[in-house]
Amino acid sequence: MQVPSKPDAAAHLDRILAREVPGRRGLQAWDALLRAHATLLRQLETDLESKTGLALADFDVLAQLAIAGGSLRMTELADHALISRSGMTRRVTRLAHEGMVRRAHADADGRGVVVQLTKSGLARLTVAAPVHIRGVSDLFLTKLDDQELAVLESALAKVTLDCNFG
Repeated sequence: MQVPSKPDAAAHLDRILAREVPGRRGLQAWDALLRAHATLLRQLETDLESKTGLALADFDVLAQLAIAGGSLRMTELADHALISRSGMTRRVTRLAHEGMVRRAHADADGRGVVVQLTKSGLARLTVAAPVHIRGVSDLFLTKLDDQELAVLESALAKVTLDCNFG
């Protein structure tokens, strides 16, 4: 199997980009968004896990349940959380085994599954939330002024809305 040379591969990608995105409008912003997202999540994950023993995805599940008043249908939880639906099933199984959440059948039809935050889960969230939000503040919020935050929020909300209804 032949491997293209670095210049050939780079030129090939360059031609695709030029064809698909005339003038490369916005590609640097896209790259910056991806790199910032990956860097921030990696650091937040590392900090949260080292200081509390809780994975960022576990924190997100517990936080989503708390925000919703303590329980969500499994499908709603998967829609709100930062992990895939299949990953959610495995994560909820593990969190239930650890006593942080419990599963119950939905009252309305009995077919759906409701995930409920337990007292143990709320206790873990209570310890982890200050660590996480300090990380968000230190790594992200303090780096931007109010105007930059407002512009970023507006732009990302528009993208999200367009993707969901576009």
